[in-house]
Amino acid sequence: MSLRITILGSGTSLGVPMIACSCKVCQSTNPKDKRQRASVLIQSGETNLVIDTGPDFRMQMLQSGLTHLEGILITHSHKDHTAGLDDVRAFNWINNTPAHVYAEAPVIKSLRQEFAYAFSESKYPGLPEIILNKIDEHPFEIEGIPIIPIRVMHHLLPILGFRIGDFTYLTDTNHVPEREYSKIRGSKVLVVDGLRHDTHISHFNLSQALELIAELKPDKAYITHISHQMGLHDTINPTLPPNVELAYDGLLIEL
Repeated sequence: MSLRITILGSGTSLGVPMIACSCKVCQSTNPKDKRQRASVLIQSGETNLVIDTGPDFRMQMLQSGLTHLEGILITHSHKDHTAGLDDVRAFNWINNTPAHVYAEAPVIKSLRQEFAYAFSESKYPGLPEIILNKIDEHPFEIEGIPIIPIRVMHHLLPILGFRIGDFTYLTDTNHVPEREYSKIRGSKVLVVDGLRHDTHISHFNLSQALELIAELKPDKAYITHISHQMGLHDTINPTLPPNVELAYDGLLIEL
């Protein structure tokens, strides 16, 4: 199975300074320092899958030029990963079909509350059409593409990462149980959360992310969910191991 993977967003809401801030990241003219909220597009053949629909989802879809979307995987219910879900209505209109969202039961409950208007019995015309598909830790398929959920911890919150073919995506985690390592080993590419240099209660910092990468030994690894506190892309990237890079918005990976 060949995959075309685009990092739609490599950033986070955490530690992002206000608009008038004078920090080096805010003032940088390097596009690799302009980080939208974390999300990824996975394409196999004519099938398009997205992991997470944060507040930047609409702009990410416009930048990608997608005209159809076969599935949306949600890692967890935090707003920086779900707030843009309303904008699936554009795909509803273009393709005359509901959007299929795949999430765990607690996340589905949260989405029904957050977007209650989209699931009401008497809906206003033009509201998003969404079909919620309940998943758990068992493998499943979307349009024939096998997907392996990976249990990780976001502090005390159990959330999901995903492995699709030789690609594994783990965002918003500060702990991966060892029992899940076997699901990840053998991945050619691993994208993993690395918020900043200092420790954080619910995210890997850079050194912790590097420790996990060294343990799992992917051919290539990228750090995502990067805050402004990490620093500039061109400053940090040369300090990383040869098989590790900071992710950036628009990064294309082909497997």
